[in-house]
Formats: sequence, structure tokens, C-alpha cells
Amino acid sequence: MEAPWPRRGARRARDSRPYADGMRLLTWTFAVYLAAVLVVTLWPSPQSTDAPGWATSTLGFLQGLGIPITLPVLEALANVVMFGPFGVLGVPLLRGAAARRGRAVPGVWRAVGLVTLAGCALSVAIELTQNLLPGRVPTVQDVVLNTAGALLGAVLVAAVLAVGAARRPAAPPRRARIPHGRGPRRREGRGRWGPGQ
Repeated sequence: MEAPWPRRGARRARDSRPYADGMRLLTWTFAVYLAAVLVVTLWPSPQSTDAPGWATSTLGFLQGLGIPITLPVLEALANVVMFGPFGVLGVPLLRGAAARRGRAVPGVWRAVGLVTLAGCALSVAIELTQNLLPGRVPTVQDVVLNTAGALLGAVLVAAVLAVGAARRPAAPPRRARIPHGRGPRRREGRGRWGPGQ
């Protein structure tokens, strides 16, 4: 006795399981990343200083390697790099969440714009909160650099997705299925000159 064919629903659930696991891992990674950003940006500083400890130590290390870099440039790069993962993780999360809820999946470049706006909003919220924290100095420059980092990360993911879609072979056109019993009927018992002739 031949084994029965698996049900369509069971096959679809089995195929979507790796996708669901990937989305869950992506969500947890994004949550850990946001928690790290909030700790770094909102942890109260005991004293206000233009040169944090991490910046001076990193600057000394880079200058020791012969890399000509200044403290303002290092801090600007740090603000850009810090929000890069926001764009890298945000684009697939946004598109995956829309697909999982059965909504229209936004296009890649639309997702880039939405994620960049979300990164800008997060940066503005952080800078406004820093007004209430000792030793923190909010600046508009940080908002601009954070937004640029989110944009660069999102554009990077969009470029990878675009290249992958271009290299993917086009799917063959699907043939229309004719419902059973609705095809052209064959006339029986009638010759050229009618029945019985």
C-alpha cells in the first residue's frame, strides 16, 4: 500500500518552520542590539567630559598603529556605526513582520525609508532623554549621524536583496488549470450529416 500524499497544510507548515525560526532569531538579535544601544547612550555619566574613556583609549590605539585620526572624527564614526545594525536588521524584520501578519509586504526601498525614519525617531528620543541625565550632552549632530548609520545599513541590505533577486532564475509561467468537467466536451453519436446518417 502506497503512503498517502502529505496534506497541503502540513507541507506548508513544515516549509515555513525554518522561516519562522529565522524570524525569531532575528527578532531576539534586534532586541539585544536595542538594549545595548540604550545602555550605551542612556547610562548616566558621573562627570561631563569631551573625551570619554573608550574614546581616548581607542584613539591612542589607532594612533599607535599610525592611523591619523582625531577625536571628533572617531566620535562621529562611532555614532554612524552604532546605528548601522538598526538598518541591517530593521529591513528584513519589517518585511517579515508584514508577511507574517498577512499584510502587503513593503518594497525594499520603501522599507529602507521606513527603517531610516524609525532610526531617526529613536535617535531623537535618546537625545531628548539625555537632557534628564547627568553628564550627558545631547546634540543635533548625533541625530544626523545616527540617522546616516541607519540609512547606510538599510541600503546595504537593500543592495544585497536586489543582487540576489537579479541572480535568481525567473520562475516558469504557470499553466492555467481547467476544472474537472469544464473542459471542451466531445460530441458522440453525431456524424457529419447529423445523427443516424
